[in-house]
Amino acid sequence: MIPMLEMPGAPELILILVVVVFLFGAAKLPDLARGTGQALRIFKAETKGLMDDESEKEKGSKKSSTAPAAELPAQRTEETTQAERDTDQQHG
Repeated sequence: MIPMLEMPGAPELILILVVVVFLFGAAKLPDLARGTGQALRIFKAETKGLMDDESEKEKGSKKSSTAPAAELPAQRTEETTQAERDTDQQHG
């Protein structure tokens, strides 16, 4: 029987934090957190865009019985393009 995994408690989280500091160094942690935050914002914006596209598609299919021959790619949001520009500036 496989035992149930529980959420890590405070001692486990502190140990994980100490290991991360040793692996990456204290100076790299803000950059690591910033990159993770940008990636999450981009993911959230793209997911929202896909959800909006699906809801528009459902509304469109209810209004007309014919579907368009080709779907247009999802429009990029200003937040997504700004996050990509920020990422490009950091890397290049």
